[in-house]
Amino acid sequence: MTDAATPKPVAVVTGASSGIGAATTRRLVDEGYQVHAVARRADRLAALAVATGCETHTLDVTDTDALVELASAIGPVDVLVNNAGLGRMDATLEKGTLSDITRTIDTNVTALMVATMVFLPSMTERRSGHIVNIGSMAGLYPLASATYGASKAAVNRFCTNLRLELRGTGIRVTEICPGRVATEFYDVAVTDPAKRERSKNSGVKEITSDELADTIFYALSVPAHVNINRIELQPTEQTYGGMNFDATVPADSDIA
Repeated sequence: MTDAATPKPVAVVTGASSGIGAATTRRLVDEGYQVHAVARRADRLAALAVATGCETHTLDVTDTDALVELASAIGPVDVLVNNAGLGRMDATLEKGTLSDITRTIDTNVTALMVATMVFLPSMTERRSGHIVNIGSMAGLYPLASATYGASKAAVNRFCTNLRLELRGTGIRVTEICPGRVATEFYDVAVTDPAKRERSKNSGVKEITSDELADTIFYALSVPAHVNINRIELQPTEQTYGGMNFDATVPADSDIA
């Protein structure tokens, strides 16, 4: 918690209307941050503001002009949590659509990079700040969704290379790579009702959004001379890797 006489650190959280973003907003407010919650759903943001006292901004992160205006309006920030993201995981690349590709890349990669770019100047000027990017285990290990996995692999390489670009600035960069988290992810990722139910009811006890928010806060709370480069976390009963030689297994059988 911050002292009452000390200015509150300022954080921006994207994708804040539900799930990980909402939980992170709640946790950071509890820890004394002034949080700017960003998302598309105004009604969800309004409820979050009432519950936490956060400031809200209704916009689509794929709207580059809106992100530029947002950064100008908010001013200097201490923390940016790039949480907004989605997956289109109904089928293989061959059976997908062009919209699946563009929507996934625009949200998971381009918007994350633009948000980072527009909030960085205030950090570099003060030689301090922390960028937290929500990646995925799907960006590190094989997964039966080439498009989603590729987008999260891009986040992984963006984080490692950004760290190199920012050496000597005092700015920290952390990538959080979760496995299954109990959120609305599959409601958007899988449109086929039967597949959605199989994906949502895996029998695995999933990480909660609050537990993910705890992980994010841990990375933020270590001393300023320590950078938590990457955290991988997943349910105990979920793992990645190994090989499968059974050709009868459906292509979507190991969706995250």
